[in-house]
Amino acid sequence: MSSVKAGLKIEVKRGTFTFRVKRYDPKTGDYRWSEYKVEVTNRQTVLDALLKIKSTQDATLAVRYSCRMGICGSCAMVINGVPRLACETKPFELGTDVITVEPLSNLKPIKDLVVDMDEFFEKHKSVKPWLIRRDEGEQFEKLDSYYVQTEEQLINYLEFAYCIKCGACYSACPMVFLNKNYLGPQALAAAYRWSADNRDEGYVLRLKVIDSDNGVWSCHYSGTCSKVCPKGVDPALAINLLKKSLLTGKPPAR
Repeated sequence: MSSVKAGLKIEVKRGTFTFRVKRYDPKTGDYRWSEYKVEVTNRQTVLDALLKIKSTQDATLAVRYSCRMGICGSCAMVINGVPRLACETKPFELGTDVITVEPLSNLKPIKDLVVDMDEFFEKHKSVKPWLIRRDEGEQFEKLDSYYVQTEEQLINYLEFAYCIKCGACYSACPMVFLNKNYLGPQALAAAYRWSADNRDEGYVLRLKVIDSDNGVWSCHYSGTCSKVCPKGVDPALAINLLKKSLLTGKPPAR
């Protein structure tokens, strides 16, 4: 079967995949595995398959999603052992007919594939991920012009601004597993993103959180966080740049 668009022939393949879904029951506090066979095309994603399961086979399956286009980060889950966005992962590209789907690790489960993100976002908020100015009156009441930023200054932090807070890096981090109080790669990357912004004056306020046992010094640089990021962000690099700033006594490059 093929589809024609703008003069191009795109082959559409169909295949049946077995989805093994790890499900959490909040009533018993236990996990169980459910297995489903689903026919999908090479254009469809794991999220498409899960929603097809929910609509045609098992309406009780709980899964979180929103934009379905890799922007919101809501559908992050562990697929074949790797944290990924279900809306960007195609069964045909996984190289196997059996696909395991699990909730993100390092986060408390709510039901089936849905996890509690409150702790994740509390850690994110703890690094003050917003533009801080010493003169709040100027910033919020008397600002008559823009805070100027050159392209070179933007490049200093732009990569880290692409984070969609999906939690994939947090789920993949072995240090979060070992130390539940560790801020994790997402929050620390956000701390660097804002501290490296030339318009920001809040680096000193973030130091108490960053320069601590639960901050950058808990990172042992496994690199798994950077490997799984669906947006190509490198949280491990951000953490190392923060360590460099702390060791040299100089704020991040801006």
